[in-house]
Amino acid sequence: MKKLFTMLAASAAVLVATGASADTFVRMVSGPSGGSWYPLGAKIMQVMQDEIPGIATSNTSGGGISNIKAVNGGDAEVGFSYGHTTANGFNAKGKFDKPQKNVRHFATLYPSMFQVAARADSGIKTFADMKGAKISPGKAQWTGTAFAEAILKSYGISFDSIKANGGIVHHVAYTESIALMKDGQADVFMAATNMPQASFLELETSPGIRFIGLSEAKMNEIIDANPGFIPGKMPKGVYKSVTEDLNTLGIVVSMVVNADLPDELVYNMCKVFWANHATFAEVKSVWNNVKLENALDGMGAPLHPGAKKCYEELGVKTS
Repeated sequence: MKKLFTMLAASAAVLVATGASADTFVRMVSGPSGGSWYPLGAKIMQVMQDEIPGIATSNTSGGGISNIKAVNGGDAEVGFSYGHTTANGFNAKGKFDKPQKNVRHFATLYPSMFQVAARADSGIKTFADMKGAKISPGKAQWTGTAFAEAILKSYGISFDSIKANGGIVHHVAYTESIALMKDGQADVFMAATNMPQASFLELETSPGIRFIGLSEAKMNEIIDANPGFIPGKMPKGVYKSVTEDLNTLGIVVSMVVNADLPDELVYNMCKVFWANHATFAEVKSVWNNVKLENALDGMGAPLHPGAKKCYEELGVKTS
């Protein structure tokens, strides 16, 4: 693998111009500050701009569901999301009331796990205890929020019922969630992200948290009702407060692009993307789980023709 990435880097260094003019913008929607997606998105866009002539790039925060809508609608050219979310968008399921047919697959990245932590000084030990709690599950258009809704639904709880029982549902980003947890305005913080994650590590220090898992039966029940979710595991020791393995839910992180991006541009983006694997791993160690051979696993939308050409040259089967 290391030899392959070295060869890719060499070929990327001699990329010719894509035919794009100087005002061709490639805008990425990634994730919230405090998560992994935002710094990774920033680095990916920086490398793309440095190595592909004729483009200018940007990176802004986003979420799994909203990113699909942004890329589909032409408000961004590239976005992070999840295989399950992409498929729902393309087929107008789940949180999507209209099909997102302008989205194309670019690359499958790594599994992401849904993580739930309650303040250690709260009485919340299971999801069933959240009937009237103060929770922070993420912004409304984030995939983590959809995870939260799916799990709570299996316990007969909804965001509306939490509010009706005197609880609060905070739809805010990671940074705000940390602040709410620290000052007692939130009892529970939820996020779909890699492990360990900086926000949870900070909350372990103050105010102190306990992680909440699922029984195997409940996990399987939720997966059966939500195709695209996968079994997840929070292993003992991944956080100091995790003293035994916990069941959770997982999902595959992916990158999508707008269908109207020129084939040659996406081809060059793909070559540069894989040539700089080691660079992205320096930003977040989770990138070490990104494998070229898995780049087309769990596609939620058709593969972009430019990426298809790239993968065929790299020896990845595209059909």
